[in-house]
Amino acid sequence: MSNKPTVIVITGVSSGIGRATAERFKSLGYQVFGTVRNASNHQPIVGVELVAMDVRDEDSVNRAISAIAAKTGRIDVLVNNAGVSVVGAVEETSIQEAMALLDTNVLGIMRTVKATLPYMRAKRAGKVINISSVLGFLPAPYMGVYSASKHAVEGLSESLDHEVRQFGIRVTVVEPSFTRTQLGSNSPLAEAAIGDYTPERDQAWKAVNKSIEKGPGPEGVVDAIVAAATGPWQMRRTPRGMASLLSKLRRFMPFGPVDASLRKSFGLR
Repeated sequence: MSNKPTVIVITGVSSGIGRATAERFKSLGYQVFGTVRNASNHQPIVGVELVAMDVRDEDSVNRAISAIAAKTGRIDVLVNNAGVSVVGAVEETSIQEAMALLDTNVLGIMRTVKATLPYMRAKRAGKVINISSVLGFLPAPYMGVYSASKHAVEGLSESLDHEVRQFGIRVTVVEPSFTRTQLGSNSPLAEAAIGDYTPERDQAWKAVNKSIEKGPGPEGVVDAIVAAATGPWQMRRTPRGMASLLSKLRRFMPFGPVDASLRKSFGLR
């Protein structure tokens, strides 16, 4: 049996869930590589090797993953955490803004997966953990493109799991609810604001920020990621609390009550 530590690659570790996840896996004895766009501009994480990688750039992804594999000889777990958001009605959101978001949140995962799978297939083992969201099954108003990206992550992950299972590789999605991170402050407004939407958009975004401020820290999400990496396979893992409750409501409640409750929570008429 090999005494080498399990090698984990986590994208987007500059802050929030990604950083907390890197710290946790390091404490568990993993050999952790965390990716950031520019390794020289980020606060170091003790025991975690930061690797420059832009998930929007295929060459950057291939270089980073190849360098990690050359150093370790293997990649056991890939956590796709990097992501961005944009706030605005669908009509307000430009095609360019939508393309940029989807490029990061969906195609970014495809790039890292395509670069990593050859090493996992060679070992006939591996785990891919994609960070989705409750918005991947319960869309939110004024976050339509972000919700669409997370729906895409869900579908991509299920299809991928069917394809790679033959090689001993499994795929899981983790579906957090609003978590106390920098998501709110880092989410730009769509540039082409339309006045008709302003009152309701502002009300909805106020509700989102309130949920983020009152939400739990990233620890519960990290617990779900660690369980996906170390425990028995499950296609979906929802952190304890609101995410788990919303998943049950979506699954078992009729559409009408869920729709009405969602509108009420966002302050929509």
